[in-house]
Amino acid sequence: MSITRLEPGRRMSQAVIHNNTVYLAGQVADDAAAGKSVTEQTKSVLAAIDTLLAAAGTDKTKIIAATIYLADIATFAEMNAVWDGWVAEGNAPARATVEAKLAAPAYTVEIVVVAAV
Repeated sequence: MSITRLEPGRRMSQAVIHNNTVYLAGQVADDAAAGKSVTEQTKSVLAAIDTLLAAAGTDKTKIIAATIYLADIATFAEMNAVWDGWVAEGNAPARATVEAKLAAPAYTVEIVVVAAV
C-alpha cells in the first residue's frame, strides 16, 4: 500500500494520494486577509487546486467530488459564476455546497476536492 503526501505539515498535508485517488485538504485563498471578494477568493482557491492536482499528476477533468463551504450562502451565485467558468465542460463532479463558519473571518470560500490520478 503506497501513500504519498504532498506539502505535509504537522497538522495536515495539502494532498494525499492513495490507490490512484488524490484527496485535497480544504483550500482557502492565501490572500484572504487582504479583504478579497468571494469572486477573487474563489479564483485563488481554484488556482491552488489546479496547482495541487498538477503536482499529484492529475487535473480538474478528473475531479470526482467537490465540497464547497461558503461563509455566507448568499454568495452562492457569485462563487458559482467563477466555478462555472473553471469546471471542465462535460466533467462536472458530484458536488455539495454548504454554509459554514470557516477557520478565520477573512475566509469566505473553502473548497475540498477528490480526484482520480
